Amino acid sequence: MEAHQHSPDSSSEECTVLEAPPGKNACPQHAGKVADLYCSACKCALCEDCLPDHAEHPKVALSQALEQHRNNLQERLGAVQDRLPQISDVLSFVKEILQQLTNQRASIEEDIQSSFEDLHKQLDVRKSVLLMELEVTYGLKQKVLQAQIDSLLRGEGDITATCTQAEEALAGEPCVASLQVERELWERLGELAGLGLPCQPEENDQLDLVMETDGLRKSIHNLGTIVTTSAVASQSEAMGAGLEQCIVGHPASVTIVTRDKSGGACKSGNAILSAEVFTPDGSIVDGEIVDHKNGTYEFVYTVPKEGDFSLALRLYDQHIKGSPFKLTVTKTLEAELDVGAKRRGKSPGQKKKGSKRASSALGTPRRKTQNPIEDDLIFRIGTKGRNKGEFTNLQGVAASSNGRILIADSNNQCVQIFTNEGEFKSRFGVRGRSPGQLQRPTGVAVHPSGDIIIADYDNKWVSIFSCEGKFKAKLGSGRLMGPKGVSVDQNGHVIVVDNKACTVFIFQLTGKLITKFGSRGNGDKQFAGPHFAAVNKNNEIIVTDFHNHSVKVFTLEGELVLKFGSNGEGNGQFNAPTGVAVDINGNIIVADWGNSRIQVFDGSGSFLSYINTSADPLYGPQGLALTSDGHVVVADSGNHCFKVYRYLQ
Repeated sequence: MEAHQHSPDSSSEECTVLEAPPGKNACPQHAGKVADLYCSACKCALCEDCLPDHAEHPKVALSQALEQHRNNLQERLGAVQDRLPQISDVLSFVKEILQQLTNQRASIEEDIQSSFEDLHKQLDVRKSVLLMELEVTYGLKQKVLQAQIDSLLRGEGDITATCTQAEEALAGEPCVASLQVERELWERLGELAGLGLPCQPEENDQLDLVMETDGLRKSIHNLGTIVTTSAVASQSEAMGAGLEQCIVGHPASVTIVTRDKSGGACKSGNAILSAEVFTPDGSIVDGEIVDHKNGTYEFVYTVPKEGDFSLALRLYDQHIKGSPFKLTVTKTLEAELDVGAKRRGKSPGQKKKGSKRASSALGTPRRKTQNPIEDDLIFRIGTKGRNKGEFTNLQGVAASSNGRILIADSNNQCVQIFTNEGEFKSRFGVRGRSPGQLQRPTGVAVHPSGDIIIADYDNKWVSIFSCEGKFKAKLGSGRLMGPKGVSVDQNGHVIVVDNKACTVFIFQLTGKLITKFGSRGNGDKQFAGPHFAAVNKNNEIIVTDFHNHSVKVFTLEGELVLKFGSNGEGNGQFNAPTGVAVDINGNIIVADWGNSRIQVFDGSGSFLSYINTSADPLYGPQGLALTSDGHVVVADSGNHCFKVYRYLQ
């Protein structure tokens, strides 16, 4: 090849082309020259003619530079290729969000159609009622007036006829023959003169329509709102002392500020937030999230024991900036502990979950507290995990008449079903925000028909499944803000405790709202984070009022029947009550979350005793129910299991 390049038979230009063909080592600046060096400063290949211009520059062998560039390119290629799995995961996640958004759009469209069809039906019914009322009212008034007209016409006719006869008699010649006729006419005229005719109207013509449509038109104009926010977890942040430290038994607070993808502060509320305080081995407490409706939220929580915890704050199921946060929970000041110990007559270290507590002013006499019903633990099922018979933040509990125990496994997005003896039977539930999916199941109940009713806190609706776990319908969408507990009354209606709205809703199984009652506050008919409900033999609704540390009993119309409990550790007192059930004698069984115990009251709210849990102490009990064979089953959320206790009714 070299001989061919230097052939004398070629022209000068041809020689240039042949002697230095475009190749990997041809100098880009000097034709026909081969580059064998590389200028590190100018990042270019050099031939011998290039050297004077790069005399002061650092140089390396071209082969070395090419190898280094190839290695750098390979490294950069690997780094970029490593991003592909991440991009694929994000792509799948975003597609899932888009699919959920599309499904939610279809669901809301269905709800809008259904709601307005229902409104149309109600308007048509009201129209028919008004028209019927109009006809009835008109008929009554018309009947009175027509009767008066008929009476007046008869009187007028009699008078006219008699007067005509009298005038004809007077026009004739007086004679003996007419004397009798005239006398009869005179008597008849006397009767007519004194005839009592209805000469004053006996009815009026008022028949008006009062149709206050302005308020209705305004309500219709503002009826319904499509709620959303542009908040994203990666930009949203939290602040406040409750991020790092709190005191045992004292409420701590964290403020969450939501932001959009550009970091701009969101100005509206209704974002889907979740918050959990948990130990390294699992979830402990949800606490309460308050939406300030301006893009900021407050999470208030109370931890019942000291130690190192983590606080997870999620926005649309994704951790916000810095989440999870490390949290240290400490005791109160030593002086306060000493004072508290003197008041209780024991040292702080002697307190044991599930053990006997000193009587309080609200409790029953001491002789009762010294003789608790000796109920024992029969068995416990579960550890932390995602497999069958394992739980992560179990919440609601239900028991069926056919000997089944149902557990709402909140963070595993499913319901698990066991026999009364603790044998696993089945589970169902798929995570998601579409109808038929579960995002955060917190309450569960069994309808007399056998259907399983599930409160889904994050999806803001109640789902209805068959006993085999097949989805049938949902109810409360667009009305509920954070359903926590569910129950069923004696009419087969669904009782929903909305923890976030502080309201109790009563629905037909078809989804039609029957009534609702309650609002946020500390009044008798108000709630502060209500949790669960039960129904007694009088068909009254018993509700646990978490942050008001009380239990309230209502009629189906929302009238308060009974209220009992106050904040404290004594018998009959609560530190945030959760689960509730009623036995065949009308006694009320209440899970006392902050005090980690179960108390028993009679139907009037007087403390009777507590279930003995000292052998295997509870830690943050949640839902509670009575099994078909008369035992108490409770969700021991902090210990990631459910427990069944012998209960003497």
